[in-house]
Amino acid sequence: MESLNFFILAGALILFIGLLLGSLSPRIGVPSLLVFLGVGMAAGENGIGGIQFEDVDLAFLISNLALTVILLDGGLRTRLETFRVGLKPALTLATVGVALSAMFTGAFATWLLGVDWRVGLLLGGIIGSTDAAAVFSMIRSAGVRINERVASTLEIESGLNDPMAIFITVLLIDLLLKPDISWGVTTLTALIQQFGVGALLGIGLGILLAELLLRVRSNEGLHALLLCTGGLTLWAVTNLLGGSGFLAAYVAGLVAGNWRSGTSDNVLRSMDSMAWLSQSGMFLLLGLLVSPKELLDSLLPGLLIAAFLMLVARPLTVWLLLLPFAFPRREQIFIAWTGLRGAVPIVLAVFPLMAGLEQSRLLFDIVFVVVISSLLLQGTTLGPMARWLKLALPPAAKPLTEVALEGVDNQFVAQFRIEAGSRADGKELGSLVTPGARAVALVRAGASLPLEGHLMLQAGDTLSLLASHGELEQLSEWFLSSTAELRRFYGDFTVHGSVQVDEVARTYGLTDLASHELTMSLKQLFRHRHSTSPVVGDTIYLAGIRLRVRAIENGRISLVGIQLSKE
Repeated sequence: MESLNFFILAGALILFIGLLLGSLSPRIGVPSLLVFLGVGMAAGENGIGGIQFEDVDLAFLISNLALTVILLDGGLRTRLETFRVGLKPALTLATVGVALSAMFTGAFATWLLGVDWRVGLLLGGIIGSTDAAAVFSMIRSAGVRINERVASTLEIESGLNDPMAIFITVLLIDLLLKPDISWGVTTLTALIQQFGVGALLGIGLGILLAELLLRVRSNEGLHALLLCTGGLTLWAVTNLLGGSGFLAAYVAGLVAGNWRSGTSDNVLRSMDSMAWLSQSGMFLLLGLLVSPKELLDSLLPGLLIAAFLMLVARPLTVWLLLLPFAFPRREQIFIAWTGLRGAVPIVLAVFPLMAGLEQSRLLFDIVFVVVISSLLLQGTTLGPMARWLKLALPPAAKPLTEVALEGVDNQFVAQFRIEAGSRADGKELGSLVTPGARAVALVRAGASLPLEGHLMLQAGDTLSLLASHGELEQLSEWFLSSTAELRRFYGDFTVHGSVQVDEVARTYGLTDLASHELTMSLKQLFRHRHSTSPVVGDTIYLAGIRLRVRAIENGRISLVGIQLSKE
């Protein structure tokens, strides 16, 4: 009994310390995932905890379960409309991109380490994919809003690229264990099966899970537990049928999060706790599995391979594969830099350990160094990098709650608190509601006020609005205490996207414009000059003035900001 109590005490204390330090990590600018790894290593055999943990099978099992919950949570938070701009480039990076990155890195590792080319390529495959746990976590905690084209590409890529990395890893392990194995139709069939079965079961069972949970009408905590257990069941069934369980979990989350009215904010908050517990437990356990003394022998080669991956392999892959999609150079640089490595490479590095490969410990240690380097260097610089590349959007007032209206497309009820000094403070309610938005409730000092007459808004009021996403984006500016940054970014004037270019030219005295552009609307002008789907923040210049997309509705530009002086 005493040993059981000691085990529970040690486990709970390590988890508590990890979560406590992880919650403080944004204040000190260190990724929470790195904190969890550090706490696990400190508690390990060479740290102050002195805990000897070598159960590879248990670490592998828990890591797989945790990754499934993290991917499910990531899918729940991904809006289907983000696929409008991100699916094709993300899918290309998640498949061909992983293979290219593995090939480039594998060739470098083979030369640097002097190992068999199959071992080098195996290492490249293990670290070839970006990690959803790292990407989802770091983008949210970076402290900046990134434009939709970049953010959706990164999140979708990280949710879809695990099957390719797993396929390459398993294939190379088989090739090392069975040198006479032949590559051919069977190999291609296995790859198609991984993606095909995973996607189909993710969609089919995701719809089934979403419909079931809509009928259960459970409380938020139970709803989140049902989602997690349903996602884990789907993961296991998909793996048994030869598909990618990770892909199925992400797709099921995507379906459940967008089906009918989607998932409520309360359920997402409960799922957030599940995801935190999963990623903290997984990284703490993986940290325990590492021996820092053995890690020192692999430090230099690991750092060199990490540098090659971050500065050569990933940027070269991104540049080659995003050429057909006409991504601006600044966005390519940011996507290349945000190729974060996290738990997935470490979990994949356990595969060779379980298979008993001769150089499996070397691979594991190098992968660990690569992951720590990625989190420490790339993870801590996402915010500054986004600002330096001018990809960061200005802050918006975040709704207290936002719920999709069931049965109506792209209509949401969002609740905002009016801050002191904001544009809405002291204004009449009717002055801030756009033609496509409607106020549905106003609460002041705990009492609901009737929405009639010349109702004046006050700081501390809670206002509920019914509107589309684009209208909510525009209206959210009214609830910020300061709009100076918004004016600097979008300009002092805002016009509708349907306004003709010749009207803008006459209003601001613009000359020397191309005759064919004068007949276009502003949204047509953006389409003409940009070959990619428009997103908020896209910018063009017209005879010395700057035009910047301010709002998007159903894939079309609805509002454009005008800045008269060029940056």
